[in-house]
Amino acid sequence: MTKQAHTKGTPGEYHEPGAKAVRPREASTLIIVRQDEQPKILMGKRAASHKFMPNKFVFPGGRLDMIDQRLKLDEDLPEPVMARLQRDTRKTVSDNKLRGLALAAIRETYEETGLIIGRPSDSQPNTSHSGWRDYFAHGVTPPLSEMDFIARAITPTYRTRRFDTRFFMVYDDHIHTDPEDTGKASGELLDLHWLTLSDARDLDLPAITRQVLDIVENRMKLTKRKQFEADAPFVRFVRGKPVITPLSHRT
Repeated sequence: MTKQAHTKGTPGEYHEPGAKAVRPREASTLIIVRQDEQPKILMGKRAASHKFMPNKFVFPGGRLDMIDQRLKLDEDLPEPVMARLQRDTRKTVSDNKLRGLALAAIRETYEETGLIIGRPSDSQPNTSHSGWRDYFAHGVTPPLSEMDFIARAITPTYRTRRFDTRFFMVYDDHIHTDPEDTGKASGELLDLHWLTLSDARDLDLPAITRQVLDIVENRMKLTKRKQFEADAPFVRFVRGKPVITPLSHRT
């Protein structure tokens, strides 16, 4: 796979004046690839009122909730995908938490876009969480075995809001609803559109999003098995400078 280079950000993206160092929160995002003649991905614009990445176009996603870690499902992530997620994590981080990050990406996508990413299922886990309850009411279950983990990035230290984000990728085979119907979106993301990679690159994007677009483009050139086995870059900042470490499923 092509070695990933760091993409420079705009002024203020990596260092917010006056910001103190804060611990990053666990989060995840989902890149949905629509397999048209020219592949497309779903993106939306963050509102100007958002304190984190205002006015930027991003993939749907958000913070990990405790419920995401507690859901009991019959399906799991592919072994090489879970193995990559386990790399460079603390020993106290459980597989349930890592699996929960993939589930958070599914849940947040449903809440932010109204799209249901899932496969038909007669089994519905019991949960009091309204978002998951609404999702399962459609007779689906998250397609964990079809989800790929393609990148990880930690927001630079001196930002008032920081996230340790895992980027997941899934194909449109598992969109359970009309992919054009985003009428039930929460409104957190504006201007939701399916975009070619070329069109997406013309938008106002965070630097990490530009890097992820390159990763998606390279991954789509591989077979599905090779995609699941490919390394995922881990982008973080050490002493103010970007460091990229490849996360492999191999020990």
